[in-house]
Amino acid sequence: MSSSETIASADNDRTLLSVLSMSVFFVGASEFMLSAMLNPLSVAFGTDSVSISWLISSYAFAYAIAAPLLGYLSDRINRSRLLLIALLSFAIDGVGIAFSPTLEIAIGLRIFGGLASAVIIPTAFALISEVIPRARHASAMGAVMLGMTFGIALGPALAGLLTNWVGWRAPFLLTSTGCIVAFLIGTVTMPKRHTTIATRKTHGFRWLRNPNVTRPLLAKGLWNGTGVSAFLLSGEVLHQRYQFDVAQVGMSVTAFGIGLGIGNLSAGKLRRLTGSEERSLIVVTSLLIASVAAFNLLPLPVFGALACLAAWGAALGAGAPSATTVLAERSSHDKGMVLATAETLNNVVILSVVPLASMTLVNGTTATATAIFSLGLGTGAALTLYDALVATDRAP
Repeated sequence: MSSSETIASADNDRTLLSVLSMSVFFVGASEFMLSAMLNPLSVAFGTDSVSISWLISSYAFAYAIAAPLLGYLSDRINRSRLLLIALLSFAIDGVGIAFSPTLEIAIGLRIFGGLASAVIIPTAFALISEVIPRARHASAMGAVMLGMTFGIALGPALAGLLTNWVGWRAPFLLTSTGCIVAFLIGTVTMPKRHTTIATRKTHGFRWLRNPNVTRPLLAKGLWNGTGVSAFLLSGEVLHQRYQFDVAQVGMSVTAFGIGLGIGNLSAGKLRRLTGSEERSLIVVTSLLIASVAAFNLLPLPVFGALACLAAWGAALGAGAPSATTVLAERSSHDKGMVLATAETLNNVVILSVVPLASMTLVNGTTATATAIFSLGLGTGAALTLYDALVATDRAP
C-alpha cells in the first residue's frame, strides 16, 4: 500500500470512528436523559412519575430482550446498512415521541427506540472489529465507548437545560438531529468499508457450546454488570456516610464519569503494556474489586471516596473495550449476536443485583451490600483470570 493509500485509509478509519462515536453518544444520552425530565413529562402527558417511568422501563426491556435476536440478524446482512437503518429509525423515534399525543403511544415508540439502540451499539463494535487493524481494536473501541460515556454523563444535564430553556420536546429533537447527522455522514463513509456478510459461515447458537466465547462473556457480564450496579447505589452510600444532599451526591459521582473517560482512552495503552486484552482484564478486575471494596467498607474521608469512584470508573472504562475486543475476536462470524448477548447479560445482572443490594442499603447494612457486590465481582474476576491462563496456554 502506497503512502497516499495509507493516509486515505487512516482518514477513513477516523471518519468511521467519529460516526460510530456520535451514534453511541446519542443512544447513551437518550437512554439516561429521562432521569432529568420525569416531572416535565408528567405534566405534559397529564399523569404521575410512576406512569412516566414506563418510558424508561419499556426502552430497557425492549433492548434486553431483542438484542440477541437483532445481533443474529446483523451477522447475516451488511452491518453498515443495518446500522444506517437503525440510526434513521432512532431519529424517527425521537421525533415521534416529541409529538406523541398520548403516553401510550410514546411508550410504544420508546419500545421501537429500544429495538433500534439494540442494533446500533453491538453493530458499531462489530464493525470496528472488521474494519480496524487488529492491533488498534482496544483503543478504537475505547474511543467509541468514550462517546457513550459522554452521552451518559452529559445526557441528563443537556436534557435538563434544554427542557428549562425550550421545552420537554427539545431533548428528543436534539437526539433525532444528531442521529440524522450521523446517518448522513455514514451514508458517505460506510458503503466504502468492507463488511462481512457471513450467511453461510455463521453458526446460529452453536457458539454457546464454545467455552472460549461463553467464559469471557459470562465474566464480563458479572464484573461489568456488578460494577455498574454498585455505582448506581453509590449515591446512597455517600448520603448515609457524609449526609450529602442530592446536589452534593450529583457533583460527587462526576468523579466516576471522569474516571470512566480516562479508562476509555487508556484501554489501548493498557493492552500494549500487558501484552494482551486478557492480561489487561486481570489488572482491570483487580482494580475494580479493590476500589469498590474500599469505597464501601473503609472509613474514608470525602477525598478518598472520590478517588475510589474515579478508580472504579477507570477500571470499567478500560475493561469494557478490552472485553469487547476479546469477544469480537473469538466469536468470528457470530460476533454481532455475541456482542448483543453481552449487552443483554449485563442488563440482567444489573436488574438482579440492584434490588438485592438496595434492600440492604436501605437498612444501613453496607457490609451486606458489599458482600453481594463481591460475589459478582469475585466470580467475574476468577473467570477472567482462568480465561487469561487458558489463552496463554493456547497461544503458539
